[in-house]
Amino acid sequence: MILVTGGTGFLGSELIKQLTDSGLAVRALKRKTSIIPAIIENSNLIDWIEADINEPATLEDIFVGITKVFHCAAFVSLNPKDKKQLFHVNIDGTSNIVNLCVEHNCRLLHVSSVAALGEAKKGKQITEENFWVYDATAHAYGLSKYEGEMEVWRGITEGLDAVIVNPSIIIGRNAGFEGSGAIFKLVKGGFPFYTDGASGFVDVEDVAKAMMLLMEYTVSGERYIISSDNYHYKDLFTEIALGFTLKPPTKEAKPWMLAIAWRTLKFFSIFTGSQPSITKDAAKSSLSLNYYNNEKVINETGIRFKPVAQSIQEIIQYLK
Repeated sequence: MILVTGGTGFLGSELIKQLTDSGLAVRALKRKTSIIPAIIENSNLIDWIEADINEPATLEDIFVGITKVFHCAAFVSLNPKDKKQLFHVNIDGTSNIVNLCVEHNCRLLHVSSVAALGEAKKGKQITEENFWVYDATAHAYGLSKYEGEMEVWRGITEGLDAVIVNPSIIIGRNAGFEGSGAIFKLVKGGFPFYTDGASGFVDVEDVAKAMMLLMEYTVSGERYIISSDNYHYKDLFTEIALGFTLKPPTKEAKPWMLAIAWRTLKFFSIFTGSQPSITKDAAKSSLSLNYYNNEKVINETGIRFKPVAQSIQEIIQYLK
């Protein structure tokens, strides 16, 4: 039987939808406070279990009869204040899942992130061979995903049958205006700025599809970048704005402007108690030029990625 952690999340719910659409039964983990997304709430092929990956004692019975595990559960934040929670979930939680997979002889597919990859040489794209150079000053999310991935590699040395996927920025209509959907909300609201950065983007449907293909692929101890197209933020913002029939952003947010913005918002958050909308880590990420190479997963699985331009239009139509 198949186990999916983080089953109510953006990626986890899409994965479960595709698994159950294929007629496969799934045991899925959810927290007590989690809401089951509409796309999978009426499926009778899902056995929902309330559990916490940071409480391994509650997971023992859940692994009985499980042969395949998709580990999607993670905490995502670019706020340095969340470092403790990021490490607790993304490292300790992953360690617990790895240990149980080893104990029960399960095949594991772990969802890491491109944030756990190293930098490419100038003029080159980032590949699976670009291993992260440890940097304690790196943003907490990237550090937590790197350390979480190291737990999986540790398990592999102990005999674990596992593969790792490193998705780029995942987009899709069911995100709404949350997570990566915040980009669409920002542009739709008339935000006039863009940053001189770039990253990879991929549709959530393709990430789930790639995960299912790799789970059945007879390879272990490998990782795969899951990304469709590399986009400069200016071009991305422009396409989104035009899709909403709005004027594209025309002002470049310079590094010094972002530095003032995150410091000011951090100062005011002390008095308001709310999370700043721009953090130091988020500002730094928005200025990075990261281009990802997806040839490995294409060559080994034959997957054909949906163009990001098509995903953008589908998301806009849904949000309208």
